[in-house]
Amino acid sequence: MPEYLTPGVYVEETSFRSRSIEGVPTSTLGITGLTAYGPVPYQLKSPEVIMVPRPPLVTSYTEFERAFGGLSPVGDGTDNHNYVALAARAYFENGGRRLYVQRVFDFVNDANNDIDVAANFAALPLAAPPAATPTWWARWPGRAGNAISIRSRFRRSKNVIVQRGGINVITGLAPGAAVEVIAAAPADDVLPAAGNIRIVMANAAGELGFDNTGAFAAVGAVTAAFHITLDIDVRFGPDRVDTYSGLELGSQHPRSITTVLRAADPVDEFSLVWLDRSLPAGAPAGTPPPTDAEVLAAVLQTAGFRFLTGGNEGNPLTPGLLKGEPSSPDDPKKAAKGLGALAEVDDIAIVAMPDTVRFDDLTIQKVAVDHLIGHCESLRYRIAVVDPPKDSSITGVRTFRSQFDSNYAAIYYPWIQTVDPTAKLDPGSPTSLLDVPPSGYAAGIYARTDVRRGVHKAPANEVVLGISKFKENITYDRQSVLNPEGVNALRFFPGRSNRIWGARTMTSDPEWKYVNVRRLFIYLEHSIEKSTQWAVFEPNNERLWGNIRQGIEDFLLVTWRTGALMGTKPEQAFFVRCDRTTMTQNDLDNGRLICLIGVAPTYPAEFVIFRIGQWTADSPQS
Repeated sequence: MPEYLTPGVYVEETSFRSRSIEGVPTSTLGITGLTAYGPVPYQLKSPEVIMVPRPPLVTSYTEFERAFGGLSPVGDGTDNHNYVALAARAYFENGGRRLYVQRVFDFVNDANNDIDVAANFAALPLAAPPAATPTWWARWPGRAGNAISIRSRFRRSKNVIVQRGGINVITGLAPGAAVEVIAAAPADDVLPAAGNIRIVMANAAGELGFDNTGAFAAVGAVTAAFHITLDIDVRFGPDRVDTYSGLELGSQHPRSITTVLRAADPVDEFSLVWLDRSLPAGAPAGTPPPTDAEVLAAVLQTAGFRFLTGGNEGNPLTPGLLKGEPSSPDDPKKAAKGLGALAEVDDIAIVAMPDTVRFDDLTIQKVAVDHLIGHCESLRYRIAVVDPPKDSSITGVRTFRSQFDSNYAAIYYPWIQTVDPTAKLDPGSPTSLLDVPPSGYAAGIYARTDVRRGVHKAPANEVVLGISKFKENITYDRQSVLNPEGVNALRFFPGRSNRIWGARTMTSDPEWKYVNVRRLFIYLEHSIEKSTQWAVFEPNNERLWGNIRQGIEDFLLVTWRTGALMGTKPEQAFFVRCDRTTMTQNDLDNGRLICLIGVAPTYPAEFVIFRIGQWTADSPQS
């Protein structure tokens, strides 16, 4: 209660409406697996780097390419197709808008959190080890780092020394800027001499001078100093070039090269490289680190593009690597990995793991799919899209499907053939086709259906975009075998294109056999849970119960009006009870508020039946 101690007029705000419930997003996809490049958690001791990235959100395939290297081959096995990139491409082509990707990578020679850097990361030492000169490192492990090349350029500006009151002062620069102290500016193509480089420093009074091994040195008799900045071009493959202009040398400058291009949390989230100024392994004891002038001289050696070398693909993929692990509550440096990292992203409502098809042994593939389904079941508010084994027959996919029973997963068959986006076009040869697992396409259609119609609409009878054909021809008779067993068929209909022609989960429970029903309840449950957190620790009485009833009824009324629930009247579509009939005194004494909610979902018209027969014109119509 407010206190009124002094006579006066008090104006107070209050609310006369119930708390509203906002629907959660349902079309966000999460994928974990191998990618060509990109963020992955790791810790290094030499050079010391700790990377704890969260799964990045990408909203287009262009962003995915920038973050994860596109369709470049992954792995060193017989199957090096980039299934995660192909799934992301299919997802966005078919209507997807938001995608979280968690890369997995099993480091070579990783023992006791001491990763063998040279065996995993591409690098470009700017002098032969163990010389104390800087090294360009790929920010992320993998063979794709060998496709990165770097070029350095410098700019020499006008003289920054002016006279004020007969005293030479530096103007227009911030501490950390590098200048070349020389009588007159040389030709533009003459490299700065390391012995002439000074770093601008400020004293306690704010006056600018030069850094003399940590001590302030006044400008004195220096009459000419030319500002030197660096432009770094980082090229990745034939199409991408990132340019970082106007970089400074001093570490205290906000545009320092070691700040803009650093390993952890750089200015550019998806930058490809970082500059390491620490001493290389094997440097003699007592060797001082390279000075700023030595760094400048070393960096400017890369006048033309030079490639990083030494990156590789790590150890082979395993189901345990895909499953990953949660982050450690006791060690903030230990990041979540694999599915464990996706578990920390609340927005995800659909999960796919196309790399399960890499395992030729179906027993191992089953273990990987079990991890995916278990992830969705434990978190409750997401559904798994499962891929069948590659080159599986109808009998094979039925056998594979029979090993699972979950209403939080759906499987689609067959695989899809699309024009190989990595093949070079040759007018004299046939089009190169690539076999792709269907999960990315199905997830995109989930998202498209949610946006156009709503989560209650079955994601079926929808055209699959961006494909050439389905790998197998599923006919009416073949689907009559697959559909009752919960295998959703992908079929071609002449004149109606290629379509998803099934909307069943992988369950034996008839109450949850439809994908849209499962996803509708995920949507309702998650929305109610998130939007009623305000009720915790409120006084547990009739006023609170009424507010909760009103909020949930308003939310379900809007849901019913979209066509998601049955009934011609709201009373037929849902009920909400939160009163003395749902709670005992024991419940109240133990702080429990119990609300019962019943909804009547709409089921898809899976079998549309028209009964037609003959009748005579003069017979009564029945």
